[in-house]
Amino acid sequence: MLLSMTRARPYDRDVALNAALDLFWRKGFHATSLKDLETALSMKPGSIYAAFTSKEALFQETLHRYFEAEQRRVRALAEQASSPLEGLVAHVRHAGRCSDTGRACMLVKTVLELSAEQSTAGAEARRYLDALRDEFRDLFVAAVAAGEIAGHDPDRMARLYQTKLIALKIEVQRGLGAVELQVLADDMAEEIAGLREAAASTTRDAASAIPSR
Repeated sequence: MLLSMTRARPYDRDVALNAALDLFWRKGFHATSLKDLETALSMKPGSIYAAFTSKEALFQETLHRYFEAEQRRVRALAEQASSPLEGLVAHVRHAGRCSDTGRACMLVKTVLELSAEQSTAGAEARRYLDALRDEFRDLFVAAVAAGEIAGHDPDRMARLYQTKLIALKIEVQRGLGAVELQVLADDMAEEIAGLREAAASTTRDAASAIPSR
């Protein structure tokens, strides 16, 4: 008599990771149970562990996936913009038009959730935030080199810029309406764009201070 063997259903790793990312982003690491993962990924516990080793390893992989998507977005908006400063402006405006998730930044949520414990994922989230801040700093450096900004330290500007972005995304988590969020993002964008006029004013003042012969 032939014995039938039950084979595990093949899974699509990208689909599984996207489902896990969405789940972890909504619920956080600790509140996400193995049962939640089984349902979201349509996988049995043994298959989940065989594919991803552990819940912690799966979470770290989704966190990296989230970071890479954010990094690609920053770079894509910068490449499409007419100047470095416009790239920063575009990123703020984009953040104000992504209220459909109703969630704060996954990296920020992870840092807050895991800050009180020794956690590899928490450390990675902090490192990813630092890496995104470096992306912003590079754009501020480029804006200075292009003459769009004058009299500002790119490192300090990048930290301030990221802090305001984080606050904007937390407002999403707090339930700020889409229209109000867009208005807030546009106000932030105008503040960034105003650095260009401040630079032009500084240049004019410097030129006028040069005595004529």
